[in-house]
Amino acid sequence: MDKIVQRSVERYYQLKQSQKELEQELAELRQTILDYCRERELQHLELADHKVKIVQQNRREYDENKLFAALPDPELWRMLSRPDAVKIAGLIKLKVISEEKIKDTYTQKNVQLLQVERK
Repeated sequence: MDKIVQRSVERYYQLKQSQKELEQELAELRQTILDYCRERELQHLELADHKVKIVQQNRREYDENKLFAALPDPELWRMLSRPDAVKIAGLIKLKVISEEKIKDTYTQKNVQLLQVERK
């Protein structure tokens, strides 16, 4: 059993290192593609084998202190533990908290999503 665990730990470590390297390379490639499209003011790009699409998205970034002050019940904060846009949207949808109550607790951030598909 010890050798199995040791091999598993070693392989896990190797894969995590590979994952870090892949994520770094993906980030660099993504930036190169976004820069190319931004310089040419492109939202779509069609190549021989791939389609590239840049999608603009607004995301909320919550200020923890303001959000905590705006929540009516400290138990809600404990449920969130940290600002999570998906959980907060769920609480608004369920009418546990109101959009009006938290309107000053976040800023909008414009994010570019890169979608690459094979033709």
